[in-house]
Amino acid sequence: MHGSELKGGKHSTPDPKERSQLWPRVLGSIALFALMVGMMIGRLTAPTPAELEEVQAQPDRLVLWFNHETQLHGEHVDGAVAMVFAAQGTAQKGQLLVNGKFANWEVAHSDRGLFLNLVAARPLHGEWSGAKEDGRWRLEILLREQ
Repeated sequence: MHGSELKGGKHSTPDPKERSQLWPRVLGSIALFALMVGMMIGRLTAPTPAELEEVQAQPDRLVLWFNHETQLHGEHVDGAVAMVFAAQGTAQKGQLLVNGKFANWEVAHSDRGLFLNLVAARPLHGEWSGAKEDGRWRLEILLREQ
């Protein structure tokens, strides 16, 4: 067996300065791998956003059908009814009758999801309620003149 004595002016083991610094690389690789696995698991377990499937205009009401329950925020703004849904869907617009007079509705895209605006020539007041029905979520907006 060879000792660590000098042989030709050199030791048999390299100096610590000359050794490869693999430990930081190993730790960096493990951290990167853990980050990637965590992102994949998070993507798989993230809830899918709700989707607006159908809008039905009926006298004095608007019925919206989503594939599952969604978060919503609604307000009465200057005689109009405005709602924001955390959902995806296509932009649409149409008309409905409120007390025999026309009112316009429009679904548009916004930075927070879908935006629903209900306006008429006179101030409107809306009351909304949602319920699970036939495996989908039904949101009914009852409208009346203010």
